[in-house]
Amino acid sequence: MKKTLVIGASPKETQYSHIAVKRLLEEGHPVEAIGRSEFLIQDVHVITNKEPFSDIDTVTLYLNKERQKEYEAYILSLHPKRIIFNPGAENPAFAERAGAEGIQSIEACTLVMLSTAQY
Repeated sequence: MKKTLVIGASPKETQYSHIAVKRLLEEGHPVEAIGRSEFLIQDVHVITNKEPFSDIDTVTLYLNKERQKEYEAYILSLHPKRIIFNPGAENPAFAERAGAEGIQSIEACTLVMLSTAQY
């Protein structure tokens, strides 16, 4: 199982970031989540601050390139194995920076990856 940090989690049940948290849990992946406000998605407490989580395998982004800027150094400090840039979150400059630090960057949809057993 891949411990995953979802950044850009939404309290709206129809948003892909919200659905992704639920699907990750259904697949048995431990999940941490950061959003604009604090709320719960099932048993995941979505927080607003940049906690120094340990053992993060994957960071999946649901923020546009501009909103990612404040998280870039934080994400790199977590030393994840990979970053998934979901549709609308593509960021070639950050992907290149992550790659220089040995972090795999993928432009893909977390939900599609989960549904096709590519996660």
